Amino acid sequence: MSIPFGGYASPEQIMRDRAEYARKGIARGRSVVVMQYADGILFVAPNPSKALHKISEIYDRIGFAAVGRYNEFESLRLAGIRYADINGYTFNRNDVTGRGLANLYAQHLGMIFTESIKSFEVEIVVAEVGDSPEDDQIYRITFDGSVFDEQGMAVIGGQSDAVAGRLKERYSEGLPLPRALDAALSALTEPGGERPPATQLEVAVLDRGREHRKFLRLTGPRLEKLLEAAKESQEGARQPAGEQPGEASAGQAQAGQAPDTAPPTAPEGDIDTGSGE
Repeated sequence: MSIPFGGYASPEQIMRDRAEYARKGIARGRSVVVMQYADGILFVAPNPSKALHKISEIYDRIGFAAVGRYNEFESLRLAGIRYADINGYTFNRNDVTGRGLANLYAQHLGMIFTESIKSFEVEIVVAEVGDSPEDDQIYRITFDGSVFDEQGMAVIGGQSDAVAGRLKERYSEGLPLPRALDAALSALTEPGGERPPATQLEVAVLDRGREHRKFLRLTGPRLEKLLEAAKESQEGARQPAGEQPGEASAGQAQAGQAPDTAPPTAPEGDIDTGSGE
């Protein structure tokens, strides 16, 4: 009795097939932008769901963003929270770092990629805000466990190359929050397309000026106010080169009108409890 031959695939071919499978799954989602701004780190993601978050808090100074299969990156997020809580309680809260979490995720994803039949269809960003912009850390971890130390910004998921290209054209160090949000939304929007409304956006910041917990989720009127400020910053950038910013204020003063007051650039509101409410 002959034994059916199931075929042979080299280890290199198996790894290529797994990588291609994971890339296709990740590309089906929408991109997430993580970037530095003047007072911390900004997270922006198109997301109409109110219950399933792509952006979350891990620890005091550490945020998490992911794309791909929700059940897979949610299990990684919970593993990161357990790791942070145990190490912060056993040793010191300062011992919990973005680098340590990035290494943890890299080990998990690398092991799954090489030993499991199916690789995880996820890509992750772990960001830690420091006491100064020079201390900020942004790590991108791919489905195969590779870790990339990003400088200033990171884009994951969807058409990440095209989004990153548009973001690089608008990014610069030390942007205020409204201008940073405007740059992120411009990068996430296809040329000629319409920006998503506030109800279909997930936006959060790691604000270095906050006490203790640096993570703040921006929703509701707070987000709408920030989007309006971002729109005004975009219109200001399109102002004709011959017109100086001070000319409009001077003209209003001559006409007896008070100059417009720009909205505050720092997020305000209660501390986010992580419940999404």
